[in-house]
Amino acid sequence: MNKKAQRLDTIKIIISSREVGSQEDILKVLAEEGIVVTQATLSRDLKQLKVSKAISNQGRPVYVLPNNAMYRRVKEHRPAQEMMMFSGFLSLRFSGNLGVIKTRPGYASSIAYDIDNANVPQIIGTIAGDDTILIVLEEGSSRDEVREMLADIIPA
Repeated sequence: MNKKAQRLDTIKIIISSREVGSQEDILKVLAEEGIVVTQATLSRDLKQLKVSKAISNQGRPVYVLPNNAMYRRVKEHRPAQEMMMFSGFLSLRFSGNLGVIKTRPGYASSIAYDIDNANVPQIIGTIAGDDTILIVLEEGSSRDEVREMLADIIPA
């Protein structure tokens, strides 16, 4: 994994596992993880990840990943590098041309983002919640092909 991809994954994990309300907060956590970047680089990364701000349950503005304005945060904070060793993927089931991926809380949006950006021809699109992703398969797609493609995207 290249440095930028690792940094983007680390940022996604930080945002989905902590309530961070400023770029300064993210920069501090990144530094704790051994990733030192400028505020300008972080700002570009947040834009690329389509990160936005929402109001937390405590009424504070916090960064959130796309389609995740409200979701559960993990209870215990672990280093992002440790969390990156696990994809968050739990299971995959199919029904007709639909697939349902179950993930650990807070991981669905990030995994769906990766699936959408992989441009898998057998997958029309995804809808992500907190711990569940709905994938819509192209008509006539083989479930085995989809499993193989997803295995390349989601190392589990």
